[in-house]
Amino acid sequence: MLLPLLTPDDLARFSLGCQRPLAWASETERLKNLTAEHAFDLQLATDLDIATRRAEHFALGLPPAAYLNRWVTVSGDLQAMLSIRFRGLDVNQPFVDVSVTTRPVNENDFAALREAAKCEYAAFNAPRLRFWSADGLGDFPETTPDMRALAAPLRDLRDQTVPEGLILTPTGDDQHYAEAQTAYAAVDARHPDHPGQASLLSREDLAEVIEAGHMFDVLWNGVWSGYAGTLPETKHGFPAQTVQELVLTPHARGHGLGSALSTLLARHLPDDGRVLYGTIHSENTGARAAALAAGRQDIGGWHWLPL
Repeated sequence: MLLPLLTPDDLARFSLGCQRPLAWASETERLKNLTAEHAFDLQLATDLDIATRRAEHFALGLPPAAYLNRWVTVSGDLQAMLSIRFRGLDVNQPFVDVSVTTRPVNENDFAALREAAKCEYAAFNAPRLRFWSADGLGDFPETTPDMRALAAPLRDLRDQTVPEGLILTPTGDDQHYAEAQTAYAAVDARHPDHPGQASLLSREDLAEVIEAGHMFDVLWNGVWSGYAGTLPETKHGFPAQTVQELVLTPHARGHGLGSALSTLLARHLPDDGRVLYGTIHSENTGARAAALAAGRQDIGGWHWLPL
């Protein structure tokens, strides 16, 4: 059942209640930041100009109102903000996203979530639904885990030992972009599922991170060996430096250098109280292990529920 919209403050309180408590994150600050984050959810529930642009872009022959977010009752004590999304903006990969719930989702909610998603967005024939949970990886056997969020204060990541000869230097241009493409291609060749889990940022996005002053060349024994870069954002209510790229070239892989990239980033980024935050696919075990070894914490993740 479609409900009257709440305020960003309301959504922020619900969202915080679904997050894992973190000793290094102020609840007051998180509420303020979550309010700003969820204001856009409400805009997408009412703004027909944005909905019209989406309808024109995806060209499915559906009216703009079909693209609006919906605040609905899922079950007696569970309400949710639902939206229609397209993975990678691919019109052939629609899914229903659950961006806010009034309480944490559990397995007993799955049937009602499916019904609500199908009811609100039946015209899109989305095959699955995505929801967030602060629970651990593997806690929902009925779902397929997607990306995991890993974070820790920059100040807590700086003291790890870094292998000799491994340094970061500011990136000035995209002269090594082709080498980064080759590095991704090498991983893709060894792990067929990798292209769906991670991809190299575009040249345009690389330029943005360079302009922000937060993109670095990885040098190992004087040889270019990858990229490491972030952008300042707000994630899950806390101020973060969000990882935009962490990649090592083939000659630098397999030497235990991955975890040191988080350490080096923490040393090079401004000491302004932010968190190093990034998402890693649950099946990308090597990248997850490197992030955890560096001191980042798994704070939750997204799950796919088939419809």
